[in-house]
Amino acid sequence: MKTLTIILCVLFSIHATSQEDYAILRKNMVEKQIQARGVTHLPTLTAMLNVPRHEFVPEAVKPYAYFDQPLPIGDGQTISQPYIVAFMTEALRLKKTDRVLEIGTGSGYQAAVLATIVDSVYTIEIVEKLALEAKQRLKTMKYNNILVRSGDGYHGWPEKAPFDAIMVTAGAETIPQALIDQLKIGGRLIIPVGPHNGVRQLVLATKKKNKITKKNLMSVRFVPFTRDE
Repeated sequence: MKTLTIILCVLFSIHATSQEDYAILRKNMVEKQIQARGVTHLPTLTAMLNVPRHEFVPEAVKPYAYFDQPLPIGDGQTISQPYIVAFMTEALRLKKTDRVLEIGTGSGYQAAVLATIVDSVYTIEIVEKLALEAKQRLKTMKYNNILVRSGDGYHGWPEKAPFDAIMVTAGAETIPQALIDQLKIGGRLIIPVGPHNGVRQLVLATKKKNKITKKNLMSVRFVPFTRDE
């Protein structure tokens, strides 16, 4: 029965054409892939239910937009699997008044999820083509509380700091000090950390008055944190 259910979901996904079809797929994604695996933060679940992931992937992979897997978005970059997007979002314990910095805009999907929850999102993408496409996409979709910038995210966005939370959606070997410096006291930073092109630890860092506390959340694989030479 489980196998039959999976086959039917695949067929429905491939033939989805209307916004109503995609809404059904999103509901299934949230219930089966996200809630079923322990995500309970209501604003995160609501954002995942409302943000149309299929609008953030190339036409060729739209049928797979609501599968629990990363998808290619061009230029060697990917959009993270829905569960990881939800898990990282929940881990930041976001509030409506928060200002969030995201490093690694990609297609803009994670920024849109964050923007549905918080006051404002500042997002940086090093691949200029992707940054320009994401900026236009988010503008067209009327995510007016997102500001997109093309550039090296390693140094953050100091003129917009401090931030209540920072999310890095690319794997780094260490946590950049500049990002820690741009966190408010009490702010949270989530980032995949570990060896280049290997399995990394998803680390949640919290900035206290006199120290940074770090907690390993899970093992993950992410595209590498790209730097300007």
